[in-house]
Amino acid sequence: MGSLNLVDPWVQSFSFSKQPLPYGSLIGLVYNTRIVCKPVFSKSRKPISLTSVSAIVTEQEAKVGTSEEESPFDFNAYVVEKANFVNKALDEAVSVKNPAMIHESMRYSLLAGGKRVRPMLCIASCEVVGGQKSAAVPAACAVEMIHTMSLMHDDLPCMDNDDLRRGKPTNHIVFGEDVAVLAGDSLLAFAFEFLATATTRVSPDRILAAIGELAKAIGTEGLVAGQVVDLSCTGNTNVGLDTLEFIHLHKTAALLEASVVLGAILGGGSDVEVERLRTFARKIGLLFQVVDDILDVTKSSAELGKTAGKDLVTDKTTYPKLLGLEKAREFAHRLNVEAKEQLAGFDPEKAAPLVALADYIAYRQN
Repeated sequence: MGSLNLVDPWVQSFSFSKQPLPYGSLIGLVYNTRIVCKPVFSKSRKPISLTSVSAIVTEQEAKVGTSEEESPFDFNAYVVEKANFVNKALDEAVSVKNPAMIHESMRYSLLAGGKRVRPMLCIASCEVVGGQKSAAVPAACAVEMIHTMSLMHDDLPCMDNDDLRRGKPTNHIVFGEDVAVLAGDSLLAFAFEFLATATTRVSPDRILAAIGELAKAIGTEGLVAGQVVDLSCTGNTNVGLDTLEFIHLHKTAALLEASVVLGAILGGGSDVEVERLRTFARKIGLLFQVVDDILDVTKSSAELGKTAGKDLVTDKTTYPKLLGLEKAREFAHRLNVEAKEQLAGFDPEKAAPLVALADYIAYRQN
């Protein structure tokens, strides 16, 4: 566990609330506008049902994102419409072909339901900077393919060893560990192919910037880094808030951040707009995990659609464990407020979906 002693001090200096956000040219977005800080580690198709989509929005959640002074925004209708649109696009993108088993495994997890939060964020951020939805659709599908891959691999016996995901047996339970690994790898590879080849009416420079952004978000400066440190911390009683923040800024927030930033880049956003949306996304990404930790100790497996209480059983460090349940809820509220402050300079009507999505993440029940 020696590496943890090296992570904590470095992560403290990395805290997103203190980190300056650089600006650069559009091509520089790939390398310059993402914070690069390195720790010193040792050297036959079926129709898709939208029942689960509409069911995820409770009466309270359907009201989020609006106030008496604002024009009403029908979040429930927005979620169903966008999820329907994304599900159709994913269904068409990943068809069954030879060898059939690998494609069936890919589709099993990809089309198993889910909230489609990341694709929605990608499309909404594209539209908030004045872009057309069509410009962001391949990227929206790509981030969902990668998110699905991360869940498939996260559920494996060598990782978190889960047998339930989105209310269904996990991929390796149905298809075996070997096929689940390969199907996840295939989704990862195809995500980049689809983003590169299916994006139209967007300049090559912006497509290249989006590809670089997505690659960095899921590699050793993003999702992989978070997963590695998370595995190292399981069962360790000396994990502090700095390390916990590092884990979730990388494991969870990085892909949410990429979803928003990709939409903004492909939608034609300026460097300033992209960075404001990056900060918004980073905060809601951390918010997503704080809420996830809270739900794990307050909801049942049936309500969550995945194994509840597993963090406690595996002695995993979580925000409720370190802060207590009420302080964790206060932290979640503060992150939500700070995230929405980043949207103040955008057209309120175009920003309404992002405001509502932030509130949905804060108040979701599964």
